[in-house]
Amino acid sequence: MEFLSMEFLTALMAIVMIDLVLAGDNAIVIGLAARNLPKNQQKKVILWGTAGAIIIRSLATIIVVWLLKIPGLLLVGGALLIWIAIKLLVEDKGHDVKAGGSFWAAIRTIIIADALMGLDNVLAVAGAAHGNFVLVILGLLISVPIVIGGSTLILKWVDRFPIIITIGAGVLGWTASKMIVSEPFLNEYFANPFVKYGFELLIVAAVILIGRAIKQKQHKMSGTA
Repeated sequence: MEFLSMEFLTALMAIVMIDLVLAGDNAIVIGLAARNLPKNQQKKVILWGTAGAIIIRSLATIIVVWLLKIPGLLLVGGALLIWIAIKLLVEDKGHDVKAGGSFWAAIRTIIIADALMGLDNVLAVAGAAHGNFVLVILGLLISVPIVIGGSTLILKWVDRFPIIITIGAGVLGWTASKMIVSEPFLNEYFANPFVKYGFELLIVAAVILIGRAIKQKQHKMSGTA
């Protein structure tokens, strides 16, 4: 993948969209973990907690990029990402995060919570990067300002324009499909471009349709309860 080629820029756009729909929610965790501290300590906790979380996420993403080179794991990762995409459409996320009672307790809470919540982001970014570490680094650099200061704005956008979540789920589905068709032992099945691109479109459509169907079913059940 050449730097600034169409393939590179498309993958980078996918990573940005993934960060918008997955990293923004993690930013709320940071604010909640620091909410009980004095104002003069909150900014320091957010800065150091974010730095720690980004370091952990960077290492995890690089490890996942390396792991995805193992035969069969692109297929497994793609399947997991399809599930994550559907879950994004279905779940109403809450933020039940215990606030830290001290400076270091808040930082620890931020790092642990982000590591647990960021697994989907790590897998998605690693899959979208297709083994390109420059894309991984750019994706992480883009997610930093999102995590630090963009969460409130993003959540307002999502509340006002729910289509953002649907688009994000579609991007995740597309990333998952590209991981699956890139699996070396499946190359013969996707040698035909029509089959390859048809499969990618099918996965994107299936993710959105299944996610919406489950969401509607949940609303009907909650309405009759």
